[in-house]
Amino acid sequence: MELTAAHWTYLAGVVVIIGVMIARRNVVVPAVVATFFTAWFYSGSLVKGLAAIFSASLTAAGELFSIFLIIALITALLGAMRAMGAERRMVVPFRALMRNGRMAFLALAGVTYFISLFFWPTPAVPLIGAILLPAAIRAGLPAVSAAAAIAIAGQGMALSSDYVIQVAPGLSAKAAGVETSAVADRAMVLSVITGVVALTLVYLKGRRSFGTVSEEHRLRWEAEAEAVSADGGGESLGGTGAGRPARTAAASGGSAGTATKLLSPPGGAGPGGSGTDSATGSGSGSGTDRQPDSAPGPDSCDTPGVPVRRSRAFALIVPLTFAAIVGYMLLGKFTGAVTEVQGGEAAGLVGGVAMLLLFAAVFCTDGKDGLTTAADHVVDGLVFAFKAMGVVVPIAGFFFLGNVDFITQITGVQDDDPPALLFDLVTAVDQYIPDVGFIVAFAILIIGMITGLEGSGFAGLPLTGSLSGSLGPAADVDPATLAAVGQMGSVWTGGGVLIAWSSLLAVAGVARVPVQEIVRHCFVPVVAGLVTATALATVLF
Repeated sequence: MELTAAHWTYLAGVVVIIGVMIARRNVVVPAVVATFFTAWFYSGSLVKGLAAIFSASLTAAGELFSIFLIIALITALLGAMRAMGAERRMVVPFRALMRNGRMAFLALAGVTYFISLFFWPTPAVPLIGAILLPAAIRAGLPAVSAAAAIAIAGQGMALSSDYVIQVAPGLSAKAAGVETSAVADRAMVLSVITGVVALTLVYLKGRRSFGTVSEEHRLRWEAEAEAVSADGGGESLGGTGAGRPARTAAASGGSAGTATKLLSPPGGAGPGGSGTDSATGSGSGSGTDRQPDSAPGPDSCDTPGVPVRRSRAFALIVPLTFAAIVGYMLLGKFTGAVTEVQGGEAAGLVGGVAMLLLFAAVFCTDGKDGLTTAADHVVDGLVFAFKAMGVVVPIAGFFFLGNVDFITQITGVQDDDPPALLFDLVTAVDQYIPDVGFIVAFAILIIGMITGLEGSGFAGLPLTGSLSGSLGPAADVDPATLAAVGQMGSVWTGGGVLIAWSSLLAVAGVARVPVQEIVRHCFVPVVAGLVTATALATVLF
C-alpha cells in the first residue's frame, strides 16, 4: 500500500510520543493531538477528525473496561480487609523467618512477590514497610538491600508479569492482536528469569554487609533517617511522590501518592506505624472474639472493635483462595484434570471471587451495615482504578487508531480495505529491518525501556504491543513473545525499579533510603536480568 499523509502523520505522532516520554512528560496531550490530525488527514474531514478524539478514547475505554473493573474489585477487597486489619495479619507470621540478614532478604522478596501478585505493589509497599521492614532491618539486612528486594520482587517481578490481575498482559495483547493468556504466560516466565537474576546479583552485591539479629540495627536505621530528614533531605526519601501506583501500575505521574494514601494499611503511614484506624462493626460476637479495648502496640495489627478471629480467618482465606485460583489455572493449562481457563475467563474468575470475598468481609465486619459499606468499597475501587489507569485511555486510543480492526470505528470512515497505519509503516521499511528474531527482540526491549522512562510502566504497552504485532511475523517470532519482552522493558523501567521519578519513591519512603541510591543499587542487576530474559525468550518460545 502506498503511504499517505495519514501514515506520515501517524508516524510523526509515534516519534513525538516517544520523545515526550524520554523527556519525562505526560503523553496524553501529544497522543490526543496526533489522533486528531491522523484521523483528519485519513478521513479528509475536519469534523471527523474532531470526533475521532472522542471516538478513540471511547473505543479504548470499551476495550479496556474489563481491566478497570478487575482493578476496582481487587482494590475494594483490599479496602474491606484493611477495615478489619486482616491485610496486616497476612504478613505477620513471616517475621519469624527473619533470623539473620540473609533469611530476611529472601523472606522480604518472597512475601513482597506473593502479596504483589494478588494486590499489586502499591498496597504491598506500605503494608510490608509497616510490618516486615523493621523486622528485616533488626535481623541485619541493610536498608538499601531491603528496598532493592521490595522493588525487584514487587514493582519488578510481580508487576511485569501481572499474572493474576492481567492488566499489563491485557494491554499488550490488545495492541498486538493476540490472546491475553499467551502474553501472560510468556511474561510470567520472563519476569521470573529477570527477577531471579536481579535478586541474585543484589544478594551477592550486599551479602558482606548482611548481619545478625540486633536491636541496634533498627535504632541506627531510624536515627540515620531522622538525621537526613533534619538536614532537609526529606524529599530524597521519596514520601509518596509522583509516578504510577505500583502498579499501576499503570498510570502517569502523581498517582503513586494517591494510591498509597488510598490503600495504606491502618495507621501505617510508615515503617513501624501503629494501627490506630478503627472500623467498628456491628457483627455479633462473644467477648472472647473481640480484642481488648486498649490501644494496640507498635507491632499490633488489631483494629479496635473488629473481631480478632474473623480478621485472622480472612488473613488466611483470601491469599489461599487466590493461590488456589492460580493453581487451578495452571492445572488446566498443563494437565487435563480441569477445564483450561481461556481468554478473559481468568480476569472474570478473579473478579468474581474478589467480589464474593468482599461481600463476606464486609458482612462479617459490619453486619447489616455491610450493604452500605460494600457499595462504598466498590466506589473507592472504581475511583482508584480510573485514577490509576485513566491516563492510558487516550494513549491507547491513538495506538488503536493504527490498528486495522479499529480505524473504521474510530474515524467513522466506511472503507472496504482500511489501512493498518502502523503495520503499513513497518512494511514500508521492512527491507531495512533485519529479519532476525534475536535482534528484533532486543529492539522491542529497548523501545519498551524508552517508553517506561515517563514513569508509568503501562502507558507504553500499546506501542510495544503494536510493534510486536507488526514486526513479529516478518522476523518469524511469535508476536506474543515480543509483546511480553516489550512489557518487561516498559514495566521494569517505569513500574518502579530503574527510574527515580516512578513509584520507586514509595519504596524509598518506607525504607528511608534516598531513591537515587536504590536506583544505583538495582540498575546493573536488573539490566542484566532483562538481557538474560530477552536472549532466552527467542530460544524458549
